[in-house]
Formats: sequence, C-alpha cells, structure tokens
Amino acid sequence: MIDTSFDMFIETIVPHNELIISRTDLNGIITYVNETFAEISGYTPEELIGKPHNIVRHPDMPKSVYADLWKSLRENESWNGYVKNLRKDKGYYWVNAHISGVYKDGELVEYKSIREPVEPAIKLEMQNLYDKMRMEEENSCRVVLYTTCDKAKELEE
Repeated sequence: MIDTSFDMFIETIVPHNELIISRTDLNGIITYVNETFAEISGYTPEELIGKPHNIVRHPDMPKSVYADLWKSLRENESWNGYVKNLRKDKGYYWVNAHISGVYKDGELVEYKSIREPVEPAIKLEMQNLYDKMRMEEENSCRVVLYTTCDKAKELEE
C-alpha cells in the first residue's frame, strides 16, 4: 500500500519556550502528558494516555536507536538523543529527548521524558545519519516516487 497524502512532509516546529513532557509505566505505556505534548503531536491527552509511547514513533527512526534507549533505561541509566516523532496527522516534529527513571523509596516506578526543540542544522544532520543507519541496519530506504495518477491509484489498493 502506498500513501499518496503529503501531510508526511509537514513539520511542526516545537516552540523554543516550551517543553514536551510525558511519563510512562515501566512497559512504555503513557500515564501522563502535558498540554504541549498533546498539541505538538496532534492528539488529545485522552488519546495518548493508556497508549504505548511508540504511538508517535516515526518510520524514519532506526530501530537501533530505540534498542539503545531501552538498554540504557534497563541499566538504570538516563538516555538522551534526537528523535523524529510522528504526528497524528502523519506530519512530524523533532525533539531532543531526555529520558530517565523515576524512583520511589529506591525502587524504579516509571519513566519521565522531557523533550525540547532541535536546531535546523541538527535536524538535517540527524535525518541523514538516521537514513544511513536504517539503510545499513535494516535495508530500509526513504523514497519519494513520482508516477502517473492512475498508477498511484493502483498502488493505493
């Protein structure tokens, strides 16, 4: 199946004066989101809470990035990295994510994620790096295809 919408090319810019905040349980299920997360992702808080955090996982992100993230968290380390997220409307937004454990009486009880804006030059650098990583690790490439409208309709089916 092919997606013929072009919403996937629309970037939402994270404002420099805002932070995106969420919390998940130990399995990555969202337990809290701030209004900024809801607004930037295009979901309502009710649509996000109770869902896996990967609801906003963009297909451009290499699987190895998330493997590294979970490895760090399982080793009780924090994780920091650049992430391209998928909006509900299929657009996207970039964040610099800081994820760490939340402890109560010395026991890990949940994860918190604070995300902030990314400068344009870093977005380009990371997109190129992630494209290369996906190609090398997953044999996965991002393409744009121009074809006749009749052929596109066939591919949609």
